[in-house]
Amino acid sequence: MLHKTRGIVLSYFRYRETSIIVRIYTEEFGLQSYLVNGVRSAKSKTNRIAFFQPLTLLDMVVYYKPGKDLHRLSEVKVNFPFQHIPFDIAKSSMALFVSEMLTKTLKEEASNQALFYFLMDSVLYLEEAEADYENFHLAFLLKLAFFLGFGPSNAREFEGQLQEQKYPFLPDDAAEKALNHFLRQPLATPVKISRLTRAELLDALVAFYQIHIDGLGEIKSLSVLREVLS
Repeated sequence: MLHKTRGIVLSYFRYRETSIIVRIYTEEFGLQSYLVNGVRSAKSKTNRIAFFQPLTLLDMVVYYKPGKDLHRLSEVKVNFPFQHIPFDIAKSSMALFVSEMLTKTLKEEASNQALFYFLMDSVLYLEEAEADYENFHLAFLLKLAFFLGFGPSNAREFEGQLQEQKYPFLPDDAAEKALNHFLRQPLATPVKISRLTRAELLDALVAFYQIHIDGLGEIKSLSVLREVLS
């Protein structure tokens, strides 16, 4: 049966010679995988592979059958064409990192509109922000943790969980203030921290996710993000 839904692209991998399997977090069905045929063919009349770059916002008509692991797209178009994320190295690095974290943490194949709206609003903020977005990935991960069921209530709780797992995280006043700020304020609210503090918080946040998500494994985009933001 055909259904209309919006979606946020998380990642894709190549399938056979000309196709891909793309993972999309949808408004109506949660996390779903779609087979897209011919998208990598030299004979393709449009550059449809661009539709499936990290965090692209889509309007889709999809075939959906409960219980199936792999679905197909009937129609797809970009809901909000990006003008900045693909061309700004800091934003594109953040998008790649966020999409990898989402790919490895989102598992639910059911509608969760509150989570979908949070993700969509976060992507739109990253696309449209002209300044003060250098901490986007930090605030995003802390807020995402609440949707995943392990968000800390304050900086001390975050610190305590890491120390219980023998992770050497001893935040100074600036780091603790920043953590509480990210937890309590809207995503777009700026906070000034040093590059060193930003790097330490990023590593601590990835470790925090590794505590709570079994098999999270290596985050391949992390080294690129570190280098870009250093």
